[in-house]
Amino acid sequence: MKKTNTIARMQSDGKLARRRPDGAEEVVPVMPVAPMSEADIEAAAAGDPDNPPLTPEREAQLKPVPRVRTLRRALGLTQKEFAARYHIPLGTLRDWEQGRSQPDQPARAFLSVIARAPNEVAELLLK
Repeated sequence: MKKTNTIARMQSDGKLARRRPDGAEEVVPVMPVAPMSEADIEAAAAGDPDNPPLTPEREAQLKPVPRVRTLRRALGLTQKEFAARYHIPLGTLRDWEQGRSQPDQPARAFLSVIARAPNEVAELLLK
């Protein structure tokens, strides 16, 4: 089986164009998405097994993730000290604190562990 790469780009008029091996471009037909009513949106969300709607029961099961800046300040550490102690890239920490990005699931779990046992985590990371 031969693998090929397809190169596509958005044209200035908003149409998607595929570049053929000879260098010519062809417009890729894109089917428009049918508008959905509010009821259709709710039904689609309710039927999604990967992301069920948040019910009061599910909300009660969720545990809050500590805010990074609040956690760092509670420990009395600068950004540089916190990043070094817990092996988090300084730029990543700054992005989290300034809202440019959010910690992913493993990072949120790590932050929760730090919040519960900061000294133990720091000691384990020194070994």
